[in-house]
Amino acid sequence: MTATALAAKVGLTVAPCHRRLRDLETSGVIRGYKADIDPAAVGLGFEAIVFVTLRQVDRRTMEIFENRVADNANIVEAQRLFGSPDYLLKVIAEDLPAYQRFYDSELTSLPGVERLTSTLVMKNLKSNAGPPV
Repeated sequence: MTATALAAKVGLTVAPCHRRLRDLETSGVIRGYKADIDPAAVGLGFEAIVFVTLRQVDRRTMEIFENRVADNANIVEAQRLFGSPDYLLKVIAEDLPAYQRFYDSELTSLPGVERLTSTLVMKNLKSNAGPPV
């Protein structure tokens, strides 16, 4: 949405709207802007949710694991969880054979992994919704 459209929607003129947006950016409320790309439109229509349990949960293992996950472009979301499993990863790939290759070569080689459990996404109902406002 443009700043002009936002200003009209919230009942402000453009200048105060810009100022408030800048304040929200500066304070860290707005963390950034990004394009919302449809993975299927760029040949990555297959999604899997992967639950990861580590052999041992110590600072060094988690640090290495999290850095490798952050550097992997096919892992598009990652959360560290309380309890078991330790992590939840959202992985995208071209199709099931591509995911299998990714699983065999990348996921199984992540440091400290004891167990991987994959759930295949049948239909994505809601994504990138952001917090309620």
